Amino acid sequence: MSQSLSKLYIHAIFHVKNDACLIRPQDEKELYAYMGGTIKQSKSIPIIINGTENHIHILCVMSKNIALATLLEDIKTNSSRWIKTFGPHYREFAWQGGYAGYSVSQSKVEIVKKYIENQKIHHQTQSFQDEYIRFLNENDVDYNEDYLWT
Repeated sequence: MSQSLSKLYIHAIFHVKNDACLIRPQDEKELYAYMGGTIKQSKSIPIIINGTENHIHILCVMSKNIALATLLEDIKTNSSRWIKTFGPHYREFAWQGGYAGYSVSQSKVEIVKKYIENQKIHHQTQSFQDEYIRFLNENDVDYNEDYLWT
């Protein structure tokens, strides 16, 4: 084969490090746009980014030339540095070190997109912790609960 071709849909989730420094609603759209720009710089394609004050969901098409860990490290590092320019509220802002990343079938992209669009409604009835564990279990990911929230 003379070309390397791929289309990898990824659903990534990560959480703020300190619940005392949450994302303010008035800053969300700019933050998500900035993250989208970082994704584009990696030659990946952002589809939707949304979340709540304490966590983010990203659906994107990942470039064939980057590892998931590198992509998410770039997003988290750059967005954490960038949001600190919004003033004293974000002085201590950071993302937790870990993340969850799941492959998404082409046939499920619209379902995942709608799920991410409705984060605020969804989290009126389910905590982030319950959502995260549900995703881990649905995707048969082995985990040690002692290390999920540190």
